[in-house]
Amino acid sequence: MSALPPGSVIGILGGGQLGRMLAVAAARLGQQVHIYSDATGPAFDVASRHTVASYKDTDAITAWSREVDVVTYEFENVPLSAAAAADAAKPVRPGARALEVAQDRLVEKQFIEGLGLPVAPFAAIDSDADLTRALQETGTPALLKTRRLGYDGKGQTRIMTPDDEATARDAIDRAPAILEGFVSFKYEVSVIMVRDLDGQTVCYDIPLNTHVDGILATSTVPSPLPSEIAKRAVEIAERIAAALEYVGVLAVEMFFVGADATEPLIVNEMAPRVHNSGHWTLDACAVSQFENHVRAVSGWPLAPADRHVDAVMTNLIGADVKAWQTLAAETGACLHLYGKRDARPGRKMGHLTRVSLKTPT
Repeated sequence: MSALPPGSVIGILGGGQLGRMLAVAAARLGQQVHIYSDATGPAFDVASRHTVASYKDTDAITAWSREVDVVTYEFENVPLSAAAAADAAKPVRPGARALEVAQDRLVEKQFIEGLGLPVAPFAAIDSDADLTRALQETGTPALLKTRRLGYDGKGQTRIMTPDDEATARDAIDRAPAILEGFVSFKYEVSVIMVRDLDGQTVCYDIPLNTHVDGILATSTVPSPLPSEIAKRAVEIAERIAAALEYVGVLAVEMFFVGADATEPLIVNEMAPRVHNSGHWTLDACAVSQFENHVRAVSGWPLAPADRHVDAVMTNLIGADVKAWQTLAAETGACLHLYGKRDARPGRKMGHLTRVSLKTPT
């Protein structure tokens, strides 16, 4: 396929803040964006057009797809039926296989393990007996997670001692689940890479991530990850992307367990979209993850992912955003607000990236 010329229309499934930042990046390249969402959201403020309809309405999806030139998405829980309806009219990038894998934690673990990549011990949990057997293998502590729809710490519960087993499934409404053995790690990192239609990739510097209450709090570059381990992390992400015949930005979260370990990195999960831990690229790179995603799905050349400053990205969660005046006055800080009106607890309202001179290497 030839590159989509400026003035083409990118269809985005989802109207949240990721769609908003994608729309801004597309506008910078002279592209238009048409959002499809089941509710109004932050992306509507900056998109050329928007359609509000159910993701289950395949007729509406088909009609919308015919008005765009390529389709992408900003969240991984797009129904597969919606992706299939869109793909029948226009190319969907990344493809539906990435959605199929990422939507189910068990399928995702099996897929990654099937590539010969390291993951935490895991087992499918569909009954109390399954949980008992699995805990005998993994021991405690362990994590019980719903197979679908969990994010930002939702849909999961910790089993710290055998006594917690009795109530663990009730805590996730006895939904189909996966038990993951606990991994002792030094810190979490994520690979933010982008892959084009020809399979060429570029990768941003790997950030160190911290979480509070299961929600990403900060992403810092450079990270302390040793350079040889960073190369291995990129290789892991590239193998996953190649197996999915992926196009666009892919995020792969990993635990660094130690340079002397048999396998120093354990793959936690993947996200087939632009990612919160890559927001710092807006201010620390000439071309952000958002623009490179637009480039990839449009068939354009990828831009280098070089970083020109050090950066610490901090999420503004809930009431954090009320300090916007103070944050806006801070030297060396880049404030991004998502236009959400209701600052509920746990809701991502924006982010702040503090930049500083790049550390010599």
